[in-house]
Amino acid sequence: MTVQSSPAVIILGQNSLPVAKKITSILPGSTIYGLTNRTSNVDINYSNFGDTLRELFAEGRPIIGICAAGILIRTLAPMLSNKRQEPPVLAVAEDGSAVVPLLGGLNGVNDLARQIAIALNVKAAITTTGDVRFGMVLENPPPGYRLENPEYAKSFTSEMLAGTKVKLEGNAPWLTTIPIDPNSKLSILITEKLIASTPQRLVYHPTTLAIAIDSTTEFTADELIPLIQEKLATANLASASIAGIFAPNTIANDTRIHAIAEALGIPARFFTPTQLEPFLSKDYTPTQASVLTAVGVGGDLILSSPTIEIAISPQLIDSTTIGQPQGKLAIIGIGPGSSQWMSPQVKKILKAATDLVGYKTYLDLLGSLSDGKQRHESDNREELARAKSALDLAATGKYVAVVSSGDPGIYAMAAAIFEALDYSLKQEWNSIEIQVAPGISAMQAAASRIGAPLGHDFCVISLSDILKSWSIIEQRITTAAQGDFAIAFYNPVSKERTWQLTAAKDILLRYRNPNTPVVLARNLGRKGEKMKVITLEQLAPEDADMRTVILIGSSKTRIISRNNGDVWVYTPRRYDEDV
Repeated sequence: MTVQSSPAVIILGQNSLPVAKKITSILPGSTIYGLTNRTSNVDINYSNFGDTLRELFAEGRPIIGICAAGILIRTLAPMLSNKRQEPPVLAVAEDGSAVVPLLGGLNGVNDLARQIAIALNVKAAITTTGDVRFGMVLENPPPGYRLENPEYAKSFTSEMLAGTKVKLEGNAPWLTTIPIDPNSKLSILITEKLIASTPQRLVYHPTTLAIAIDSTTEFTADELIPLIQEKLATANLASASIAGIFAPNTIANDTRIHAIAEALGIPARFFTPTQLEPFLSKDYTPTQASVLTAVGVGGDLILSSPTIEIAISPQLIDSTTIGQPQGKLAIIGIGPGSSQWMSPQVKKILKAATDLVGYKTYLDLLGSLSDGKQRHESDNREELARAKSALDLAATGKYVAVVSSGDPGIYAMAAAIFEALDYSLKQEWNSIEIQVAPGISAMQAAASRIGAPLGHDFCVISLSDILKSWSIIEQRITTAAQGDFAIAFYNPVSKERTWQLTAAKDILLRYRNPNTPVVLARNLGRKGEKMKVITLEQLAPEDADMRTVILIGSSKTRIISRNNGDVWVYTPRRYDEDV
């Protein structure tokens, strides 16, 4: 069985981090969990080792503990009840000198151990007798084969270890190390057919079948799933031989396709019109063309109906190399700059993404999280072009993360993506799965550094007049000042724009006391971070630049002096004069 979930690499101290990073570099989607206060620069911090380990185990996540084997075994012992359901669990020495598979022998732990051992240039400490003797585990066939009757594999292996040879029927190159006898009572059968299993016969189903559904059908996913099972049973075919569900990429957002894929435990893959053209030109339907393209040369339709098509291939179908997955586009906010402000959701997306799109400065802030990703850098002023480029990239089946600092929905790329979708919608963009992952905004970070200046009603205004006229900005500042809102100013000053901040100050002074607190926050969470509190009267263009966010207090905003010379700034939530 191939490991499907993304592995969790658990470390207890900073000395384990180099080995952890070597491991994650070869395991796409893997995540480093580090003990709080003892580790840094990890993906996720945890405070309780036992609770975290048991939670990951319950989720079915492969666990790689860079620690003693004993602590892993003792922690997980109460949860060990069904070895067929156990995810892989391995112990790795802190210096990478040993890799020990502990649990999950039926779910690929030995293969995972070998993979890690190769990366660390050591030998995996595999003790499974069948694996040592024959170089494989019958209960854990390689990708492309699925064991129909795993409950008999242990006794079957025991007989082989005792010297009994095996009769092999069908094509299985991975079984060349076992002793063969065409007249043996033990047999292994490789077939797409539904075959009754016995303790003396193991049945493996090769992934040689491709299915597709007609997108115009009115059937729901709940109706299609049993219908597919019924069609397979009628044709005496095993669902375990289905390599995937296939479709034109123009319907990649059909939720029924993904629901069927999840229910049957198979991937969903999609083809471009060009890839389908050889069959479409011969008057095959798009559904038929999809399965025939999937099975390749020598493949045939074996079941054709108005709703479901099934085709068979003369060889294994490797769905990872056929067609493309549904493209994904995540518009993420990485916070102002410090990794501690980056959400676990954003870190998870960055781990899974294949491509990163964004302003170079923001991509550089990702540090090691960008390792192994294809970077697509552009000027910070080319937002709409960047949005279209990201959508085009995702339409090819890539998992694209569009990176913004702060929050992607606040003066950032989320609006640009949806503007591109609204005004320049391409047919292929319809197939993309899109999500927005929020981040801590610069104004939130600035407020947290100095107290709670945005503790009551506030508004946010950009002073940049590149995308809107100054007359609109002027009107909004006036309205906010009249309403006595605390205000966060974004993009206050640039090399080309220096007068707008002074003009904004002049408007505010018509309605605000000159002593109104003003917070200047520059390079938040980055090298050179600087916080400064002044009055509205003191505010000047030289105090700010494009890396500065300015918080203007309301008439109620107050300053608290601290005994170390610093101050807190806050806006009270209650307006009671007696408080």
